[in-house]
Amino acid sequence: MPQPNDSATVPTDSHSPPGKNPGKGTSRPSFLSNLGADLPASLVVFLVALPLSLGIAAASGAPVMAGLIAAAVGGIVAGSLGGSPLQVSGPAAGLTVVVAGLVDEFGWAVTCAITAAAGVVQLLMGVSRIGRAALAVSPVVVKAMLAGIGITIILQQIHVLLGGQAAGSAVENLTALPAAITNVELHSALLGLAVVAILLAWKYLPSAVRKVPGPLAAVVAVTAVSVAVAPGVERISFSGSIFDAIALPSLPDGNWRAAGMAVITVALIASIESLLSAVAVDKMHGSSRTNLNRELVGQGSANMVSGMLGGLPVTGVIVRSATNVEAGAASRTSAILHGVWVLVFSALFAGLIQLIPLSVLAGLLLVIGAKLIKVADIRTSLRTGELLVYSVTLVCVVVLNLLEGVMIGLALAALCVLWRVLRTQIHAHAPAGPGLPWRVTIAGSCSFFALPRLNRVLHSVPEGQDAVVELNADYLDHAFREALVAWQKQHRNTGASVVLEEHGTTAFTDAEDNTPQRQDPREFPLPPRTSWLPSSDRPTADDDGGQLPLRSILLGIDKYHRRHADKVRPLVQDLTESQNPDTLFVACVDSRVNPNLITSSGPGDLLTLRNIGNVVCSDGRDASIDSALSFAVKALSVDSIVICGHSNCGAMKAVIADAQGSAPALGAGFDSWLEHARPSHSALLAGHPVALAAEAQGYSNLDQLSMVNVALQLRKLEEHPVTGPALASGRVQATGLFYDIASARVVLVTPEGIEHLDPSMALRS
Repeated sequence: MPQPNDSATVPTDSHSPPGKNPGKGTSRPSFLSNLGADLPASLVVFLVALPLSLGIAAASGAPVMAGLIAAAVGGIVAGSLGGSPLQVSGPAAGLTVVVAGLVDEFGWAVTCAITAAAGVVQLLMGVSRIGRAALAVSPVVVKAMLAGIGITIILQQIHVLLGGQAAGSAVENLTALPAAITNVELHSALLGLAVVAILLAWKYLPSAVRKVPGPLAAVVAVTAVSVAVAPGVERISFSGSIFDAIALPSLPDGNWRAAGMAVITVALIASIESLLSAVAVDKMHGSSRTNLNRELVGQGSANMVSGMLGGLPVTGVIVRSATNVEAGAASRTSAILHGVWVLVFSALFAGLIQLIPLSVLAGLLLVIGAKLIKVADIRTSLRTGELLVYSVTLVCVVVLNLLEGVMIGLALAALCVLWRVLRTQIHAHAPAGPGLPWRVTIAGSCSFFALPRLNRVLHSVPEGQDAVVELNADYLDHAFREALVAWQKQHRNTGASVVLEEHGTTAFTDAEDNTPQRQDPREFPLPPRTSWLPSSDRPTADDDGGQLPLRSILLGIDKYHRRHADKVRPLVQDLTESQNPDTLFVACVDSRVNPNLITSSGPGDLLTLRNIGNVVCSDGRDASIDSALSFAVKALSVDSIVICGHSNCGAMKAVIADAQGSAPALGAGFDSWLEHARPSHSALLAGHPVALAAEAQGYSNLDQLSMVNVALQLRKLEEHPVTGPALASGRVQATGLFYDIASARVVLVTPEGIEHLDPSMALRS
């Protein structure tokens, strides 16, 4: 359903894609357009917000009406100006500890000024468009912060529930707990426990009963009982209505530094809680996403107004927001109306509020505090290796204070990230058998931080022992490369060989002269076998009596067994008894053409036929070609046949040289084989359409011949006694390709011309 006001905003800074925006000339939905859904939802949210606001005010040590002022302002101001269409704002449990400390240190009037100033900071953050930056907080720190707040609330409100007074800190409340239990006021404790029992049992009641919000039902029911059976328990007290509770803020009398830190603390916590709540609410509905910067503007405006009127700090509240979504709200009108209902009730029925016992609100807050401590969060932090960050943050929030606890948690989370990112995995593996080399595996970010470990591991390789270094780096700096090269030279001086293999996203040679940087991941499944060999170890015709090429093949097989065999095994398990390729791929024998690489295919995908010049014949003169075509079409029932030529083809060079009378002396067999490709040269000279198209795009005469040859081999497939009928009936399709080695791009060859399959490839001039 469309959301008023938000859908017209282009949320370039929103955290997720926006909903559908109204087109030009489309009027925005009016305030009343979704009233049928928003009005009942606003009443439900109001009934939930009323007792929660009273309880949070009591827990914060603020005037009770300050909670209702904040609820009304949060609904009306933040609901109107914020960037989240369905989020509901008001006083939140997450700031109770901070506000209680401010009231104790500065007094209520100065706390109101701090709230207003925090709103100004939030407003500036929103205008500065840094809404996204406020989300750059580790979730585990936020979860631990909320759990720490929950524990603090519980330790505080237990004293109130037992009929006593809470101390200033969680530690003091914990140490004073035995005395509070000894001096329990029975009526107060029973009333508070009754609220806890109702709230815990509420979810098990019939759905018809649960239509009434549990907190409201518990507070009303137990308050009614208290009037009858415990008239003497301590209750909420204030004078006048919500308008009489309005109080102007005052500036602090000195200690400006502490006041300034308090402003930053309130602004940051309120912003983070509001934005995280907005993101969570967005996941509950399918409408417009939150504009995070606009949400900060709305929250800042609400805190400015709340602070100036004597209200608590305002944040987005997940409990009320979730209730709003579940109640069927369709737009921000619901949040605004909920604020109106709070204002009306506080003005007309303030006397009813004074009937609520303090222990009843304490029972409500105990349940709220307990819900902030989630076992699922602890399990998640354990699974993800963040339990240390969670535990330290929680303990510091409880023992120290909220700001220091969060700062320590964020610092520890950052250190953990640095440790995980900068820590390089470097291990030396002894030979698995006689004649095999030592293996040194290096993975991760290779920087100077890893040099001590690198040198220790490298020097654990015995002198004179051959070694293979497997480098799988996503970052490599000059210092790391220099240390590795120095050891490589030193180890070779002992008579051993050192082979460097690269498997990561960063090239080893790039670290020599370039600024180190992280590279994008590269998927390159089949690199040339010799690409990782040092130039001194590259196979040549004269090396080692011809044994070095064999040695390099064996090294490649060793690398395959070490790095790829286990990954390939699952891919070939279903192919052990049979094969079912969908394509016969006819390619040249040229070593630079890799059919599986250029088609992104794997084992069992391609049946490959390779010969000099990627030719076929239709006259039955070559049994190997005929048998391959018959096996592919009749036995394996392939769907397609591909003829793939390539640039700078040696066979095409020989055809051109043969036409010029200078054919290479490679024997009678080679000369007779060229007969399959000589018609292609005649077609080139006759101006074949493929040749003309290739010439227009700047391809050389040699490459034009390769493309024409592909086109003629496709025609031969149509004339072949096996493939011809299959092509004519549509059971098999034939495709021509040309692989341009210089650009590593594949071109489609048709009887009429050529077409670049890579759309980013510019046409040749």
